[in-house]
Amino acid sequence: MDNMRLVVSGSPHIHSTDSVNRRMWGVVIALMPAVAYSVYLFGLGALVVLLTSVLGCVITEYLIQRYMLGGKTTITNGSAVITGLLFAMNLPSNLPIWIILIGCVVAIGLGKYAFGGLGQNIFNPAILGRVFLLISFPQQMTSWPLPLVNRGEYLDATTGATYLGQMKMEAMSRADSSTGASAVNEIATESLTWIDALIGNMGGSLGEMSAIALIIGGVFMLLRGIISWHIPVSIIGTVMLFAWGAGVDPVMSVLSGGVMLGAIFMATDYVTSPMTRRGMVMYGMMIGIITMIIRLWGAYPEGVSFAILIMNGFTPLINKFVRPRKFGERRVN
Repeated sequence: MDNMRLVVSGSPHIHSTDSVNRRMWGVVIALMPAVAYSVYLFGLGALVVLLTSVLGCVITEYLIQRYMLGGKTTITNGSAVITGLLFAMNLPSNLPIWIILIGCVVAIGLGKYAFGGLGQNIFNPAILGRVFLLISFPQQMTSWPLPLVNRGEYLDATTGATYLGQMKMEAMSRADSSTGASAVNEIATESLTWIDALIGNMGGSLGEMSAIALIIGGVFMLLRGIISWHIPVSIIGTVMLFAWGAGVDPVMSVLSGGVMLGAIFMATDYVTSPMTRRGMVMYGMMIGIITMIIRLWGAYPEGVSFAILIMNGFTPLINKFVRPRKFGERRVN
């Protein structure tokens, strides 16, 4: 008994021979297909954004741990790298370096270490950084380079509207409030096909460009036990069901924008998502509903980031009221 130590730490708590480090680097590996495809589509711009974001997050975490907290640095566990990659995947490929670095400081400093570090943050750091930049620099954050056009360009890349942005603008100009949904569906049919969305033949952020690459990463994480199916399936299913009920193409609603990236990689964050399976399904369904409400009736064409942040705030309540049954507890009828 004298040689035994009780170690108390923040979440995530993994009850197996696995480790937090292995899980974190597993997520990094799962992101590689989408990262590689974004570099293929956007070239130099994607490389600059990805490298700046990852280095910015890692260096920010190191400086905070080393000089502000005075503790042991943990940048090798992969969490800062994941934040940097996911943050970059939510950005356009022509975003200036100085804006990216501001977002890195907000994501790591405010989103993570203001709450105590890994396992204690309330909000997903990468999404918090992205939303901060969207509100602070709306023009730069909504200028979307076109894929496979001027891949050797960075700041001077040719830009265009995203699929969701185009739908929002055209629906507002062509439809009144009583026929808005049908107008959006008509525009969707005219604009892009499912194949276009699957292969990234549209404008958008680095992580919105290929559903196939994101699905490959998601399957890898499911097979490795890094995530469970409950959150991704509940988000995607709810978005499709809501879109169908609103008269919008359900498949395009999932393949366009950040639904796939958010459902597979962002909402499944260990720390900011519920612990129980029932809680995960409830959490995912609400993210899907809020996403579609913002898309159809909100000021922004996309709502995934806002939906995930809102439900991050509700996660403690979900964990409190949706609890697993105690081992050996008798169910009272």
